[in-house]
Amino acid sequence: MSAAVSRPIVGISMGDPAGNGPEITVKALADASLYERCCPLVVGDAKMLAQARTFVNHPEIEINAISALEDARFEAGIIDVYHLDLVKDVRSFRLGEVSVEGGWAAFESVRTLIELAMEGKVDATVTNALNKEAMNLALEPQGKHFDGHTEIYATYTKTKKYTMMLAHHDFRVAHVSTHCSLREACERVKRARVLEVIELGWQACRGLGIENPKIAVAGLNPHAGEHGLFGREEIEEIIPAINDARAQGIDAVGPCPPDTVFPEMRGGWYDLTVCMYHDQGHIPTKTIGFVYDRAQQAWDAVEGVNVTLGLPIIRTSVDHGTGFALAGKGSSSESSLVNAIDFALRLARSR
Repeated sequence: MSAAVSRPIVGISMGDPAGNGPEITVKALADASLYERCCPLVVGDAKMLAQARTFVNHPEIEINAISALEDARFEAGIIDVYHLDLVKDVRSFRLGEVSVEGGWAAFESVRTLIELAMEGKVDATVTNALNKEAMNLALEPQGKHFDGHTEIYATYTKTKKYTMMLAHHDFRVAHVSTHCSLREACERVKRARVLEVIELGWQACRGLGIENPKIAVAGLNPHAGEHGLFGREEIEEIIPAINDARAQGIDAVGPCPPDTVFPEMRGGWYDLTVCMYHDQGHIPTKTIGFVYDRAQQAWDAVEGVNVTLGLPIIRTSVDHGTGFALAGKGSSSESSLVNAIDFALRLARSR
């Protein structure tokens, strides 16, 4: 291992090998300046990273396949891969398609990454995208099922209280519920859970160096219920949770009408907004983070970071999917992955 391991070791999962994870990983790690800030370690299949070099026109980068961290070199121009030999034959493996092999490779990369972090061998973890259908096809014979990365991390770290936070620079949202039906999401809006997410969001902001975070809490219903006219969840569940948070000294405000709280947060009124369900938080964050150039018929930016709050280890992620349609073309943007690595480093420094 390189002598300069005073830099944080950041583990990066490969993602589904049928997607753009390997390509954007090579693109991100081709930047030599990244190695001045951290020691990146990719967890997955070295063969897929070697193939990805050709897609993104970086054949000069060396792929260092290792089975022990002592063999990592952590030098610019070299990508250290904790090699799990997950894809049998790269030449016959089909990119851009859902497959059991791809789903298993993505899952094992993440599970191993979590294991390394729990053993203290890496300081932070960053995940590339996996395909939920492919992963669960691979896990069905074992009687396992996961809705996504967040639930995998919660299971293998034995974490009970956790939530997802999305961030685009200083625009941050945390979720009361994520991957469930909208009907079920409404049923999950309970006082204890709303308070839990307020607390987790406040702690995350503190971890980012914000001394006195101001937390907005969105309503569930239009106009935040309009004093019970459009629903009573605000009165019976959300307001009591906000009062509980205030009693702890947390600067929580709301319930805020969901159609105005996000422009306010973008204007700097709040440090984070607690959202009641998946799309309430995802849509505004991705609207500002994903920028499509009509004239060029291409994405100008695909930015944003996904963070799991409440874990004993650091986990950030790209805020986009596997990009199956772009796999093998070398055109996928690495911006979200670079942002996720930088965000992980900020959290690692605070710990």
